[in-house]
Amino acid sequence: MSVVLKVEERATRPRSIRRSLREAGQVPAAINGNGLSHISISLDAAELEKAIRENGLNAVYNLELNGKKISTLLHTYELDTFSKAWIHAEFLAVDMNEEQEVEADLVLEGLPKGVKAGGIIEQNLYTVIVSATPDKLPERVEVDVTALEIGDSLTVKDIPASADFTIITDVEEQICAVVEAKAVVEPEEAGEAAEPEVINAKPAE
Repeated sequence: MSVVLKVEERATRPRSIRRSLREAGQVPAAINGNGLSHISISLDAAELEKAIRENGLNAVYNLELNGKKISTLLHTYELDTFSKAWIHAEFLAVDMNEEQEVEADLVLEGLPKGVKAGGIIEQNLYTVIVSATPDKLPERVEVDVTALEIGDSLTVKDIPASADFTIITDVEEQICAVVEAKAVVEPEEAGEAAEPEVINAKPAE
């Protein structure tokens, strides 16, 4: 998946220029890698958010700068803790024929047989590192769990091989397991509680 975003070169001084850009709805950003050395740019925040929402974080972002397109991946970004407004973004320029490593979400698909029998499923791993050419990088890796019985588990090595990407994460990492539901111990009814000892009670005659 790839998408085109128009960007503009920006000044880096004075430091207040970043605040001015954000107030104008722009994201201060930079491009590095593949022979490029920190090109300072800005782009429309709404357009970037829309592109990520529609294409995901692992899409190829073709940045159109001065009439040329640079193939990139969104490498890192920073959002304001409270407002979630964009603070900065870093794009990594890539060779479309060279494999890259990124993080992809692990998504469990289906309802395990063990859950139908009264068990519960516990997920222990939520992402994996994958390697592929930029155009083949997945946003998510789906794992079918429908066959799992109580006591069964899945590890990374159980994920079916893909022709598009390779999983780099340790194959012994456990993804999930179906376990027995823990019994809920009900508190004793008040009427069933042991009678309290009476101090200095008069003995029965």
